[in-house]
Amino acid sequence: MKRSLALIFTLASGLALSAAAQTSPAPAAAAPAGPAKIAVVAFQVAVAQTNEGQRDFADLQKKYAPKEAQLKTLGEEIDNLTKQLQAQGDKLSDAERASRAKTIDDKKKQAQRELEDAQNDMNSEMQEIYNRLASKVGEVMVSYAQQQGYTLVLDFAQQQTPVLWANDSSNITKAVIEAYNVKSGVPAPPAQPAAAAAPVKPAVKAAPAAH
Repeated sequence: MKRSLALIFTLASGLALSAAAQTSPAPAAAAPAGPAKIAVVAFQVAVAQTNEGQRDFADLQKKYAPKEAQLKTLGEEIDNLTKQLQAQGDKLSDAERASRAKTIDDKKKQAQRELEDAQNDMNSEMQEIYNRLASKVGEVMVSYAQQQGYTLVLDFAQQQTPVLWANDSSNITKAVIEAYNVKSGVPAPPAQPAAAAAPVKPAVKAAPAAH
């Protein structure tokens, strides 16, 4: 078991958030005619980095921590049994060697099944969390954009984004996060110890940094 559930969580989060990005809000009603004022946003990042998003995704990771520990223990058991078989193989009878090999193979299959089940369950729950938050963050984003007089908002976190470059002043990601935090009233998560794992964030393509 070389892959831990934490790694699967990190990888799966990127996939789930990327897939769920289609829930991003559609543009509001047509803006009045006039000079275009365009903003860019990393919408997936905005959702994940709100206080509520950080809290809910951290809670989900904690929920699956026991399963991660269980899979780690099972993986260590498989490694130990494999090393024992390799070290003692020439001293064992054919029947004993075959029996031990079957035990190892059965445990590997068990570990793979449990890992896949956990990954599928996490993906489903992450999708639900993201969809719920994306809807609410989207409403705040549209409201903020309207208040600031933007006529168009482009999501540069999308794989097929047309954005090749944008001035930092047009990036409203941080502003949307802050506006949502104020509206939600969810406090910032406590600072994590230096040794703790970094919070899960969706994998997005390179784009202008949030300011």
